[in-house]
Amino acid sequence: MIATRTLRRARILIVGCGDVGLRCVAQLRERPDRARVFALTRRDERAHTARAAGAVPVRGDLDSRTSLARIAGLAGTVLHLAPPQKSGDDDLRTRRLIAALAARRRAVSRPALAGVAPRALRPPLRSLVGRLRRSAFGSAAGFGASIIVPERIRRFSRVRHKRLNGPSRPTLVYASTTGVYGDCGGARIDETRTVQPANARAIRRVSAERQLRRATARGALAATIARIPGIYAADRLPLARLEKRTPALVAGDDVYTSHIHADDLAAILLRLATHGRPGRTIHATDDSELKMGEYFDRVADAFGLARAPRVSRAEAERELEPVLLSFMRESRRLANTRLKGELGVRLRYPDVDAFLRTLPPRP
Repeated sequence: MIATRTLRRARILIVGCGDVGLRCVAQLRERPDRARVFALTRRDERAHTARAAGAVPVRGDLDSRTSLARIAGLAGTVLHLAPPQKSGDDDLRTRRLIAALAARRRAVSRPALAGVAPRALRPPLRSLVGRLRRSAFGSAAGFGASIIVPERIRRFSRVRHKRLNGPSRPTLVYASTTGVYGDCGGARIDETRTVQPANARAIRRVSAERQLRRATARGALAATIARIPGIYAADRLPLARLEKRTPALVAGDDVYTSHIHADDLAAILLRLATHGRPGRTIHATDDSELKMGEYFDRVADAFGLARAPRVSRAEAERELEPVLLSFMRESRRLANTRLKGELGVRLRYPDVDAFLRTLPPRP
């Protein structure tokens, strides 16, 4: 009976289970349905962190296609939070992930369409569990002996398949970036804006988005894309930058930036997993419309720190590192109408000030 209940629980796979992924795990554990959560990881220390948070670690590496075979059919929902590799224009990690999920669809979904899987695919439960216990995957060093059963391998009707385990193709939520727009000159934009990536990181993100849209169009999966701005939280604030007195741009040269609290972002990603439209893009952003220097000033004031010195753009080009400068070259304001209207999301922190007001008063 316990094994049967475990098989019937919804299953979610998190690919790239870092800070935001762990927040997703925490929020899922608070829900009454208690979905079973898996976390793809290649490192033992990350595996221990995921297990402590309540997820089942699965060994796999997006840089090695063969290592992804074990996630085929593992879960009906996938949160793809992993960044692309660090070089090239094509996101090869997303390409490998799509291939692994598509292999699952070819191997498992087609027999299920007939209503009852072939007899070879539905052995007695005791025999199935026994083989999984003896598999090398179940006893991988550092990952414990958790039993991981692929979706839809048990004998259910089509209606029961859909009700318990979701649609025949996996649902995927991709965490992209608003950097795909490039510089918009401070304009307020929505999701219909044409992408114009201005750096290699953004080019790879555009590659991932296009791969996922094509995979959705051909029926391999159902992907929804969340374009994410700057993420902040109590442990993700620019305090080190303020303490080092790293300069910001003067008001006339400054750029607009957008923000989202990490907890709100986790909630948005989970909402997209159940209410997102296939092929749709959503801005995962709050209501803030701050310039970068204003954001630093708000944080400095909240923590009693000196505000960042201001320099002209020409001075910044001489003094600051290229990575930091890349963020100072792009200015845009993001509309979140779809987020609120289509998904019905109510942000816990509608803007940065709402979060800063929750901080304890300074001594």
